[in-house]
Amino acid sequence: MRRLFPVTDETAAQASNGAPDTRVTDREWGFPELAEAYAYPVGDGPWLRANMVSTLDGAGHHEGRSQPISGPTDMRIFGILRALADVVVVGAETVRQEGYRPARARAEFAAARAAAGQGPAPVIAVVTASLDLDFSLPLFASPLVPTLIMTGAAAAPERVAAAEKAGARVVVAGDGMGVDPARAVAALAELGHTRLLTEGGPRLLGQFVASDVLDELCLTLSPMLTAGEAQRIAGGPSVTVPQRFELVSLLEEAGFLFGRYRRT
Repeated sequence: MRRLFPVTDETAAQASNGAPDTRVTDREWGFPELAEAYAYPVGDGPWLRANMVSTLDGAGHHEGRSQPISGPTDMRIFGILRALADVVVVGAETVRQEGYRPARARAEFAAARAAAGQGPAPVIAVVTASLDLDFSLPLFASPLVPTLIMTGAAAAPERVAAAEKAGARVVVAGDGMGVDPARAVAALAELGHTRLLTEGGPRLLGQFVASDVLDELCLTLSPMLTAGEAQRIAGGPSVTVPQRFELVSLLEEAGFLFGRYRRT
């Protein structure tokens, strides 16, 4: 993996004009380095980060799943981002399409999570209006930490009861059928979850963008072309004025670019 931006190595050789040499040797990055590179900012309030992958031609998935456009290093960073998060927020359609399972406790992350006052694994929070989910799946039936269901006040009572019977905790974050993104962030913070990570899908990410609650985007640019009609990483209504994010860091491995962007 190479760090393309920024170059912070004080021992880097100086170029002839006195500027730092931006050449960096490929090497394996361990958990401590990646954890530092993707650390949440210090603060008491919630911070919502998204992690998404896109092809060169803008596809956020291939045949409904992100795995075909991903790669080994992307999955390593996926694991690091989960290890740093209190909660992973995901849309119900993504749960169905990707076959979501409970987050696992991983030995290499245990000490860091304990030092940060976190549980052994992040909570999975599923955003859904209909609660049309299979509550017999391991995500609900046998998670390490109870799964959250985020829905609106008008959700069908029988589906709410089914979720609670399965062991999920239902959190109301909207007055109607659906979830209000700003209320979802606030509700998670009230539960003590301030380091938030969303893995989409595109419709949910689009809602976070439109509601102006997204603080950071970790975007993997995959060196693939898929054509077709696959959705972009964010969908739904457009914002009135395009939101500007700044590049914080850029890493490269095997042609994949791993960018980290924050709101300006």
